[in-house]
Amino acid sequence: MTTFDDREKGFESKFALDQEQEFKAIARRNKLLGLWAAEKMGLSADSAQEYGRAIVKADFDQPGEEDVYRKIAQDLEGAGLTVSEGEIRRKMDELSSIAREQIRNGE
Repeated sequence: MTTFDDREKGFESKFALDQEQEFKAIARRNKLLGLWAAEKMGLSADSAQEYGRAIVKADFDQPGEEDVYRKIAQDLEGAGLTVSEGEIRRKMDELSSIAREQIRNGE
């Protein structure tokens, strides 16, 4: 193998790792977001964990994060809570940063 081939393989491996970590971070963010919403709705600890998993699954409905936003917003509204779109989106951004950091640190 040439040096160029070695470098190419290295870049491909790094890209694959980066993609895997981003996937994990998004899933982690969604679970954290579900736990945040569950707390707002006053769910029990077991129900909160179950709800967090449901939010992770909701992300597989469509590409992007709109399906997650929509589920959270509808569920909060269904629970009689008024939470603005801006508050939900800010929480999503905040938890994205936290989740990425956790994944980088191997948590």
